[in-house]
Amino acid sequence: QLQLVESGGGLVQPGGSLRLSCAASGFTWNYYAIGWFRQAPGKEREGVSCISSSGRITNYADSVKGRFTISRDNAKNTVYLQMNSLKPEDTAVYYCAASQRPLGSFSVYDYNYWGQGTQVTVSS
Repeated sequence: QLQLVESGGGLVQPGGSLRLSCAASGFTWNYYAIGWFRQAPGKEREGVSCISSSGRITNYADSVKGRFTISRDNAKNTVYLQMNSLKPEDTAVYYCAASQRPLGSFSVYDYNYWGQGTQVTVSS
């Protein structure tokens, strides 16, 4: 059964850090680009970062550039999102998703499989 499971969310103070993990099972992981998306209450789901199937190409939304880092460990079927210098506006449910487009994208329509999401709350 194909599955993506996010973990690592939680409550953190502004300026703090969190590392999200996305663990995959049930499909040929290495053929898929992985994206991280987030959705705040009342807002559309937006792309945050994506990493190519090879892991060599990464992209970031302007709002997180310089603060977030995406990486993947294909041996562990896991993608990570290191989030530093967190801001209250980063508060959202974060989702990982798998795309058959080798480079990934920031369009939700390019992703075939989704995790259930993990809550990130940045507040003092």
